Amino acid sequence: MNISIIIPLLNEEESLTELHDWIVRVMQSNHFLYEILFIDDGSTDTSWDIITKLGRTNPNVKGIRFLKNFGKSQALHAGFKAAQGDVVITMDADLQDNPEEIPELYQMIAKEGFDLISGWKKKRYDSIISKNLPSKLFNWAARKTSGVRLHDFNCGLKAYKKEVIKTIEVSGEMHRYIPVLAKSAGFHKIDEKVVQHQARKYGKTKFGMDRFINGFLDLITIWFVSKFGKRPMHLFGALGVLMFTIGFGFALYLGIDKVFINPFGRLITERPQFYIALIAMVIGTQLFLAGFLGEIMVRSRKNETRYNITDEINLTEK
Repeated sequence: MNISIIIPLLNEEESLTELHDWIVRVMQSNHFLYEILFIDDGSTDTSWDIITKLGRTNPNVKGIRFLKNFGKSQALHAGFKAAQGDVVITMDADLQDNPEEIPELYQMIAKEGFDLISGWKKKRYDSIISKNLPSKLFNWAARKTSGVRLHDFNCGLKAYKKEVIKTIEVSGEMHRYIPVLAKSAGFHKIDEKVVQHQARKYGKTKFGMDRFINGFLDLITIWFVSKFGKRPMHLFGALGVLMFTIGFGFALYLGIDKVFINPFGRLITERPQFYIALIAMVIGTQLFLAGFLGEIMVRSRKNETRYNITDEINLTEK
């Protein structure tokens, strides 16, 4: 199979049929073998009924329905797990991503050998104050922190080599940082392509300003996980040893001063260095234990079910 198209969605009943027909036209005109995976993330409208109807008329349409809204990262995780195409395309269901971009994205992965291509919506039709400016600030911070030189981390239109999506683990709210996760996993042929951004045709955006606040918090998390996720002792242990050494140095100084230099001076407990030494050694011990416990958790971590699936369409056990 050439292409798997994964579309996470939440309450997009107006756009699903039009999006499906548009994708099918592009697939047929380019003679691709394809599948369309709709991941219904707990929609409360008629989205699942429409997906079911599309699946009856087009066997290339497959669907996964969540019991409730678990988030876009979990929807992508389910889609990645089910995808069978050599190249995997992700796109949003609101018709703001243009399916006409798919053939060129496919060529960049299949023919030019890239591991991941991220869309860059250079010209946007969103509100400048509420979305464009915060997005530019967020993307700047993401580039500086992660070292991945992309202009638009939030773009839902991306293309992946199959090995990438079968290797990385998308959880929490980390879908914004899949390129960072891919780089951390050893996939370095990552680039971007300017794609056409279209104004929303139906409904309204599901994202508010909290999206960007959460994005910055997730950025800190992904920085830590990418650097120390598999070796927390390297961070906490090092900080713990440093703090304990500082505390022990103050304690040693106080001991030498009291025994050999100024034995009849004021009490050790009346000197501020005593409390610095005590606090530093306690904090150092706690940090070291945090690193030790982190190592135990990493080695004993088991895969947990992060979402519940209620229905599936045209999916078979492999």
